[in-house]
Amino acid sequence: MSRARRPVPSAPAAGAPAAPPRLGGRHTLAVTGIALVAAAAASMAGNDYHLRVLFMVTVHLMCALGMNVLVGYAGQKSLGQAGLFAAGAYTAALLTARHGWSPWLALLAAGVVAGLCGALIALASLRAKGPYLAMVTLAFGTMIEKLVSEWDELFGGAAGIFGIGPLAFGGRPLTHLQWVWFGIALCALTHLLLHNLLQGRIGRALLSLQADEIAAGSVGIGVYRSKVLAFVIAAVTCGIAGAMVAQQNQYINSDFISFNLSIFILLLVLFGGAGSTLGPLLGALLLTLVDAFLAQWPSAQHFVYGALLLFALYLMPQGMAGILARFRPRRPRRPQTVAPTDMPAGMPAPRCGDAGPLLTVSRVCKAYGGVQPAQDLSLELRHGHIYALIGPNGAGKSTMLNMLTGVVTPDKGTITFCGQAIAGAQGHAICALGIGRTFQNLRLFGALSVLDNVMTGRHSRMTNGFCASLLGLPGARRQEQTARARALAILQFVGLAAQAGLPAGSLPYGLQRRVELARAIAGEPALLLLDEPAAGLNPQETVELGKLLVKVRALGITLLMVEHHMDLVMSISDHVIVLDYGVKIAEGRPHDIQRNPRVIEAYLGTEEESAA
Repeated sequence: MSRARRPVPSAPAAGAPAAPPRLGGRHTLAVTGIALVAAAAASMAGNDYHLRVLFMVTVHLMCALGMNVLVGYAGQKSLGQAGLFAAGAYTAALLTARHGWSPWLALLAAGVVAGLCGALIALASLRAKGPYLAMVTLAFGTMIEKLVSEWDELFGGAAGIFGIGPLAFGGRPLTHLQWVWFGIALCALTHLLLHNLLQGRIGRALLSLQADEIAAGSVGIGVYRSKVLAFVIAAVTCGIAGAMVAQQNQYINSDFISFNLSIFILLLVLFGGAGSTLGPLLGALLLTLVDAFLAQWPSAQHFVYGALLLFALYLMPQGMAGILARFRPRRPRRPQTVAPTDMPAGMPAPRCGDAGPLLTVSRVCKAYGGVQPAQDLSLELRHGHIYALIGPNGAGKSTMLNMLTGVVTPDKGTITFCGQAIAGAQGHAICALGIGRTFQNLRLFGALSVLDNVMTGRHSRMTNGFCASLLGLPGARRQEQTARARALAILQFVGLAAQAGLPAGSLPYGLQRRVELARAIAGEPALLLLDEPAAGLNPQETVELGKLLVKVRALGITLLMVEHHMDLVMSISDHVIVLDYGVKIAEGRPHDIQRNPRVIEAYLGTEEESAA
């Protein structure tokens, strides 16, 4: 018989602290204050050259704000930003000089066209990783540079395009000072929008990609879709920056587009501090001044930028923002506490009826050359039980879990969860259906806090999308508060509430195992797959883990556990399935499995094998 799901509260019990005060208003005031100070300082600039330098600071800051999302959050290196800069610049040029568009509409169109180009680059290049990704994006930038320099009929070739419509206010083109003011206002608005986006669900998703893509997929994050989003954001800001330069100069040619520009945009983020709030501003301000200084020695620019790039990568990995952070006084960490509770908040009702099987695996096969970790394998799981999948090393246990979660695609056979076929589906889609997992080798997001790890586990259960997060709408804020409250309740449930604010990678190994379990529970799974959860634990920690897993089962969650600790398996399992070389050789209750001759033979061997 299946076990009834015990009712749980939908929010922390009375007495739990309220969500922390929202810092968005304070941050908005700070950014507004900095923008006003910068605008006032620009008003005191001595000449047009100084205003031109300040304007280029805002242009470079626009590029850096988007590039920070791609490099600092998603962890993707691109050397093709000059091509996206060109896409925005030439879009504004063609629409105003040759088609009579309003310069304001042309500026918006530049961002749209650059964003589309960024999506195309991402779709074509994200199958590659590391240096190969950088090479693909470099090829795009080089192709665009050649295109605009040699297609005379459309882009004007080396001569370029003249008569580009400038932004105007009240029928008069913006002055140099007004361009600086416009750039400051646009950068401040872009920063605030991206801050809204990156401080919540989407920001955590992007950071998880940088840490571990497989783990990100297992908690419901669409890895490929998130990477494309990061590329598009970086492309849109670069395209708008390119349009600003073209419209302010009222002229553009291929000299503005070079490989040097791509290196410079990447350097803005790495030198300033990738992933930090101040990094883009520091990089844009300092490197624009360096660029203005080096303008009198053009031949030295490539050498200096290359040297700064190596310096930032190897000697200053946290950038200027990281150096400044060392001198900032540390505030004492406030402990995260919740009222005592036995259950995590908001566990869902079962996603499919209790009458039928929860999971059915039918005649599944998987082979790697001559090795067959799954041979015509079938099994069935029902609601509310703890299942153990055991067998000698190499029996195919982890391969089975990987096939159930989309990491590995079976060669043939069917896998059905709650009546839906999931064989070959992507990991994030399987998680959304209600299958969570942990890994044999820990796959935590080590640089994120324990609380953020668990909140990342709730990604598939949150519905605030891109626009709501970008604009910081009340619905998105409520979802963040609910996710935080539930994550804290889950940490209380697993005994980690006191460690909520610590980096997950700094905890002892046994506690890291619990963080991974808490992250999986946060996804509200109907079926939880555990790949050797007791690996590396001492006997006392193993006993405590067993008690915790029984509590998890009491929530109505079905567990399938791959484990070598037979004491743990036999003490908590309701049903045991035994594999040997990819073949199911036995299944049944624990005490029956212990006496099964085929199981004893698989683990201990026959007398003839022992004699040999």
